[in-house]
Amino acid sequence: MPSLYTFTDYSPEWPLEFKKEAARLRSLLGEKIISIHHIGSTSVPGLAAKPIIDLLPTVQNIERIDECTAMLQDAGYKPWGEYGLPGRRLFTKDRNGYRTHNIHIYQVEDPDIERHLAFCAFLRNHEDIRQAYAALKREVYAHHPADIAAYSDGKNAWIKQIEPLALEWYRTTAKH
Repeated sequence: MPSLYTFTDYSPEWPLEFKKEAARLRSLLGEKIISIHHIGSTSVPGLAAKPIIDLLPTVQNIERIDECTAMLQDAGYKPWGEYGLPGRRLFTKDRNGYRTHNIHIYQVEDPDIERHLAFCAFLRNHEDIRQAYAALKREVYAHHPADIAAYSDGKNAWIKQIEPLALEWYRTTAKH
């Protein structure tokens, strides 16, 4: 993963960038894709973030994506394999040395899908938690403006603390 990154206030362009990239992935992968979700901080209105659009396409069979790796590479996506999350296929896209997109492809029944969706939905629906997360992100970025790994590590404990709350809320409230 590149070490160059920026951090900025929320942009209303992010949902539009998601739609453009989702359409591009659908044109490349066609019927292999069941759905595509916008996840990560750029999917949460009002949340400051690294301006990297995270997409989560779901597919019926993850091995069929492995067969598409060369084609996705030719289209400008860098393959990372599972990259630490079993069952996921990660692809990234960069422009001028900066990451612009992360593509997290999961098989439709993978439990990590719910974790991603729950966390973002929880932040969208809990202003106090969203503000606390934004403050943490700003603080961590201030300490690690040139080290994206340290930035990610600096948020990890907080995210792991919030995830169970987000999942419980999502399962009992958001899905109904």
